[in-house]
Amino acid sequence: MIITDVAQVVSGPNPHHVDARKIYDSPHAMAVVITLQPGESLKKHITPVDVFFYVLEGTGIVEIGDERAEVTKDNLVESPARIPHRWINESQNVFRVLVVKVPKPTEETKLL
Repeated sequence: MIITDVAQVVSGPNPHHVDARKIYDSPHAMAVVITLQPGESLKKHITPVDVFFYVLEGTGIVEIGDERAEVTKDNLVESPARIPHRWINESQNVFRVLVVKVPKPTEETKLL
């Protein structure tokens, strides 16, 4: 059994310059917890694999393709491969989301 204390995982460098902690990395899948402070956002990007997001805390805006929606804690969002997407925190509170990529990508994410 492996138990990870996510709070102790160090945020890694990323092109979005936000708190992004890779909490799971196997040959089959990858999971990252992204924390956006008020006013922070991710740059629009494309991932080479399907992704699902699970909102852990707060309220945020998700844009996938031409769609935009406000989501809150306990919402699950599906994002198909190769569709531009991003997250925005327009609230006054912290926003945290779990990002799961399955299968683990073999190509890099592309910023737009």
